[in-house]
Amino acid sequence: MITKLSSQQPEFEAKLSALLRYEGILNKQVTETVDEIISSVRSGGDKSLIDYSVNFDNVNAKSLADLTINPKDIKSAYKELEDVERKALDVAAERIEQYHQKQKQSTWTYTDEDGSILGQKITPLDRVGLYVPGGKAAYPSSVLMNAIPAKVAGVRELIMVVPTPNGQINQLVLASAYISGVNKIFTIGGAQAIAALAYGTESVPKVDKIVGPGNLYVATAKRAVFGQVGIDMIAGPSEILVICDGNTDPDWIAMDLFSQAEHDENAQSILLCPNQNFINEVEKSIAKLLPTMDRKNIISTALKNRGALIHTKDLSEAIKISNKIAPEHLELSIDDPESVLDSVINAGAIFMGRYTCEALGDYCAGPNHVLPTSGTARYSSPLGVYDFQKKSSLIMASSDGASTLGKVAGILADGEGLQAHAISARYRVNKP
Repeated sequence: MITKLSSQQPEFEAKLSALLRYEGILNKQVTETVDEIISSVRSGGDKSLIDYSVNFDNVNAKSLADLTINPKDIKSAYKELEDVERKALDVAAERIEQYHQKQKQSTWTYTDEDGSILGQKITPLDRVGLYVPGGKAAYPSSVLMNAIPAKVAGVRELIMVVPTPNGQINQLVLASAYISGVNKIFTIGGAQAIAALAYGTESVPKVDKIVGPGNLYVATAKRAVFGQVGIDMIAGPSEILVICDGNTDPDWIAMDLFSQAEHDENAQSILLCPNQNFINEVEKSIAKLLPTMDRKNIISTALKNRGALIHTKDLSEAIKISNKIAPEHLELSIDDPESVLDSVINAGAIFMGRYTCEALGDYCAGPNHVLPTSGTARYSSPLGVYDFQKKSSLIMASSDGASTLGKVAGILADGEGLQAHAISARYRVNKP
């Protein structure tokens, strides 16, 4: 039920490439549907949002007020949680905030030898939209991971959208919004919610940036509105890659592979290991544990379609293969993970040691769980405070500085054939 490969097979590279290939975001039919929805929301505003919510989510709504959560209900959702849930939420939120506080950037300046002041001004975004999935599963953790860094950055207003199929909303999601400082919640989802955040409607305010995970339609919509607003990333299906030396409990590894496969049928779970006997044991653990899983059908499909158990020559080769894959989540389930850390160059998040399962990072370790997928860890980073801040360059030339720089700028402007640039710069050059 899961692909087994060996790095020593002549056709290994081709089979690995085929396994990694995912082109869902390029689906022509989905793109056409999303473009139609965006156009409808831009022209129809609130009415279009209501129509889509009635048709797609089977909710009873006459106005956007019916699709807006009362702030009192958000607070009540938190207050009415069971003690154990509220404490868990508090601990997770505190750890996430503590970690992200260390990412804050500040305005800085310096004075050069001519007395000119140069620097960079850091300013938080004004209004951010947060998309929270509400289909196959509810994700209060996504609220924490997206909202808390935004608030740490100083974002003034956070607008959350979440679909509520059949009018049902997860109370933990609302509680997470309360503890994270979300300002307003609309119960809308899909491409129509992304369009509303990007362009604004009579009731939904236009935002500066949209963050948060979603299905194929949401990801396609985010790509379509990019440029009108900022986005965090175009996220593909969840991924986990485990590098194991063969000395971890095989049940642990099997369950770690399940932890991402249960997200959806397109999720990817891969094990790289130089010990063939251990790979066989993990395969047995998969067969033993899968029937016990509530989401066994989703896990089974994901493992069958995109999962793999790969036998490598040694750990060094496993790391080289991992760097080529550039996984969203990388587990180094080995004795001394710090000894190989410098060799890891492409990974969204690195979970080090046998005890550090990926699930800890999803909920409460502290670092963000919004990570680059589909190989984009080659050039992208986890979501962070820096994604909710913008930078402005500061230049304040002194008289002497303007004179010195004006001579240089004038020569370069002449070289580019831009006369006004050259004259403007030379106006500031001190006369002999």
